[in-house]
Amino acid sequence: MAIDTHGPALPAARGELSAAVIGFLRDGGALPPREAARAADPYGDDLQLALYVCYELHYRGFAGVDASLEWDPALLAARAGLEERFLEALRRDAPRHDDPAEAMADLLVEPVRDGGTGVSLFLQDEGELWHVREYTAHRSLYHLKEADPHAWVLPRLWGRAKAGMAAVEFDEFGGGRAERVHARLFAELMTDLDLDPAYGRYLDAACAEMLAVVNLMSLLGLHRESRGALVGHYACVEITSSPGSRRLALAMKRTGAGPAAEFFHTEHVEADAVHEQVMRHEVVGGLLEEEPHLAPDVAFGIDATNHLENRLGERLLGCWRVGGTSLRTGPEESRTAPETSHAGPAEGTVAARGARSR
Repeated sequence: MAIDTHGPALPAARGELSAAVIGFLRDGGALPPREAARAADPYGDDLQLALYVCYELHYRGFAGVDASLEWDPALLAARAGLEERFLEALRRDAPRHDDPAEAMADLLVEPVRDGGTGVSLFLQDEGELWHVREYTAHRSLYHLKEADPHAWVLPRLWGRAKAGMAAVEFDEFGGGRAERVHARLFAELMTDLDLDPAYGRYLDAACAEMLAVVNLMSLLGLHRESRGALVGHYACVEITSSPGSRRLALAMKRTGAGPAAEFFHTEHVEADAVHEQVMRHEVVGGLLEEEPHLAPDVAFGIDATNHLENRLGERLLGCWRVGGTSLRTGPEESRTAPETSHAGPAEGTVAARGARSR
């Protein structure tokens, strides 16, 4: 299967901050001053897209954008203001644990039925194919670069933590087999669902809550001082992945999503159950053995990740339970939100295209 892995086109702006960052990358326009982020909604579309665009320069970049801008001093200064605003909100709003062990234990609580934010439970029990497609389009922002943000922490670890982290990453990258790289498996899942697996294809369609989930891992990965929080974040991902993947595999089977869609989530059930133990005992345990003062940072990484995932779940379920789409309109569509009904998104939306052919 041929997959477009090149950098995507620059997205459409969602406000003044993102317009300034995109304009700077496109034609050298003026960047927002560092203090401009102070007035922005830290979880809103504008700030989150501006931050996402800044971070994407460290991954595949954007079509037509000079690769050297990745380390442009003025852009980095503007990004720092966005990061400060985002982190300030997370430290204020995320649940607080002092002990990483307690934070990890709380992750094992099953999602609540009848109004909880358990997206995988909703998809397993009552989701339709269009819900599965929307969920996949959102998640493609991370899964098409799965495990990439976490690789940045490797040179900042030592001993057991480094060895354990490398072992988990090796599995995520296919164990040396290109056809088993998890990002590729996700692209094949997208093809089963009649979604475009091109890298960054659904950036314009993704909601701010999804951007924030990806932005957190990029932020933590790029800053050495946040190595403890990055380890906590990744522990949160791996601890919650196996039970969630089991529910998603059942959802894929029930909705007839296709064999590649089922396989991606089934693969994560067993693999991430093993990864959970490695993250708990070798990576988190090894890091705190070497640097015990990082325990609050590890707990923050867990708590912040859980907070953002809960916000995303509330967004998705809030839209779906009234029959509406959780996606923004894409670049080829009207900039106004499509009308929805109990039957699902209107014809022409990302969620609707191709779904009725199955």
